[in-house]
Amino acid sequence: MPRIRIDLPDAFGFATEVPVCIGHINYTQHLDNAQLLALVSEARLRYLTSLGYASELDIEGVGLVIADVAAQYRSEGPHGETLVIEMQAEDFNRYGCDFAWRVSDKASGREVARGKHGIVCFDYDVRKAVPMPPAFRAKAAA
Repeated sequence: MPRIRIDLPDAFGFATEVPVCIGHINYTQHLDNAQLLALVSEARLRYLTSLGYASELDIEGVGLVIADVAAQYRSEGPHGETLVIEMQAEDFNRYGCDFAWRVSDKASGREVARGKHGIVCFDYDVRKAVPMPPAFRAKAAA
């Protein structure tokens, strides 16, 4: 069975740090896979804030939804580590893009995980996908 392969961009335009807390740990004493996605979601909100947006519900007048996610786990993340989560928008299309991300241990640089979230621009009033606002594309592509 083929494994998921995630190619990352050459450079990331955003990075943030998050600690691995006890609530992020599973019974095998490392970062739980669901908690990894929660930490990446926090990083996504910080990334959008860095672009000047206060909420995923108002990106130049439209919202964002997550259409899909792919993740590759590369190593364990034990309690107490500080993770660096890098993020970059790429693979733009009419309705959205991918947010590529990499999670690494700050102290050693060891890669913990990598992935992509498929982002779709969404009008919550009419409950349908809408074209990506050009101003958002310009900010995210920079």
